[in-house]
Amino acid sequence: MNDEKTTAKNDPSIQNVADASAMVPTIDFDPERLLAPSMAALIGEACREHGPKPAYSCILPNGWHASLGFAEIDALSDAIAFFLREELGLEQGEVVAVMAPNCLGYPIAAYGAMKAGLVLTGINPLYTPREAAHQLADARAGTLFVIDLFADRLEKSLSGTDVRHLIRLSVTDFFPWWKRRLVEARLRREGRLAPLPRPAISLARAIELGRRRGRGRDSAVLRRGRRLDDVAIFQYTGGTTGRSKGAEITEYNLLANITQQDLFTGETLRAQAGAMETSLLVLPLYHVYALAIGAMHAMRAGTHLVLVPNPRPLSNLKPAFETFEITVLPGVSSLFQGLLAEDWFVRSPPASLKLCFSGAAPLSESVRRRWREVTGCEIHEGYGLTEGTCIVTSSPLDERTKPGTVGMPLPGTRIRIVDEAGRDLPTGQAGEILVQGPQVMRAYRNRPEETRTALKDGWLHTGDIGYLDEDGFLTIVDRKKDMIIVSGFNVYPAEIEAVLAEHPGVREVAVVGAPDERSGEAPWAFIVANDPTPTEEELRAHVAERLTNYKRVRRIVFMDELPKSPVGKILRRTLRERARELAIGGKSEQGG
Repeated sequence: MNDEKTTAKNDPSIQNVADASAMVPTIDFDPERLLAPSMAALIGEACREHGPKPAYSCILPNGWHASLGFAEIDALSDAIAFFLREELGLEQGEVVAVMAPNCLGYPIAAYGAMKAGLVLTGINPLYTPREAAHQLADARAGTLFVIDLFADRLEKSLSGTDVRHLIRLSVTDFFPWWKRRLVEARLRREGRLAPLPRPAISLARAIELGRRRGRGRDSAVLRRGRRLDDVAIFQYTGGTTGRSKGAEITEYNLLANITQQDLFTGETLRAQAGAMETSLLVLPLYHVYALAIGAMHAMRAGTHLVLVPNPRPLSNLKPAFETFEITVLPGVSSLFQGLLAEDWFVRSPPASLKLCFSGAAPLSESVRRRWREVTGCEIHEGYGLTEGTCIVTSSPLDERTKPGTVGMPLPGTRIRIVDEAGRDLPTGQAGEILVQGPQVMRAYRNRPEETRTALKDGWLHTGDIGYLDEDGFLTIVDRKKDMIIVSGFNVYPAEIEAVLAEHPGVREVAVVGAPDERSGEAPWAFIVANDPTPTEEELRAHVAERLTNYKRVRRIVFMDELPKSPVGKILRRTLRERARELAIGGKSEQGG
């Protein structure tokens, strides 16, 4: 890949290429000078440096919280590493899945897997059994750390998978025993806590067994022979067929992206005393951005990370702001917009807040302006995608920042803007964003054809549309043509369409995104029905059984026929325009 980069850089036919070294000569990425030799080493070094300082806290909606220090995180994740390799007998490179919300057990399980030389894949705990089973089967995960709140759907989630080991997590792991008992009793009364359908070991027992196995030894012995080009994470993202696909993120990808971000913003952050003191991590750790940048990069700075298991409703965040002096808030547009609609937040905004970062979905100027008025903080935007590990561009944290853009390419990253024929476009003209850099994934798991489509001639073809200005700042014009961004989550119409098409009352269906005040965008379904016509409630229930909440259609519009091109292709642009008119006008639609 390095040869391809050098060739592309010297190719006179390639114009309008932006990279950080061209615009910020003092920043240079040296692939031989990463922050650490491995992800496990990065974790261990941060934990040893910051020892007794609080590393993670988990806070519940009632204000109860528990904390673990850096040294504790190091020791506990070491124990899990020995448990996985020597108690369960897993071999290097086997896959471990974690299906849980943000809780203290999550980093221990994830870091333990990394220290053990295993591949990690994080699964959204709100996935339906169908969605979870697909990811577990595709990743060939043999071990699953699972939250105890969703026992009722676990058996179906494991159907057709290779999972043979279950480790039970709880949002109250590491809380005082009496608080655990009270919380568990309440959850049982509410019917939200049930025994797992298969034998499982508790996290506490796994730690105990791992400590016995690893007593007096360094977990580095478990990673002998592991290389930087070995896969560290299978991060799943939407597929063109509607089923999620796993991006193979290597150790090098992760270390490089964390190093790039540190080179770009680290010096500025270190100069701002206390800026990285305490971060409220609302973003889910099952996503690589939250795990790698939100957590591990922040850990290196000694940041105290505050976890909230369930940020919905947003009032669940109030105890975190009241209990901790939050200085950093990474999030997505819908989080900032939502907080601005909360009276408790606007009346008493956190005075300690110093840094806010937004990604995943475009941030409106009105939200940016209002946030600055309420909190006194600027929201710094960035751009990234799963196939680029985490981050591709980032906003400088100084006077060079340009609100409305998503910043500049990270050190070692190069961007091209091309037309549909692959020709480079001039500055200021929008086209597809192509990316090249050390953070670009190795491949899609089990998807050679889609890998070849995405990675061509040494460049990642993002499918996103944007343009570069004269200073090399990137502006996103549109997301992938058909993708819908719901509260920062990627939603692919094909997946929803496939589910709706299973219903006998649906003849044809097309799903598009419509503007939504709460989530930015929402899926709308345009349907040509069979006779008898199903009700909207019937179709909603059909989808709810098969897809997680943010993928469910917000509205269903029945039509006599779908608009199509002369060759029979559905004209999604026409449907998007119609959905926009209805969403903005608040009108109802029934029939053609």
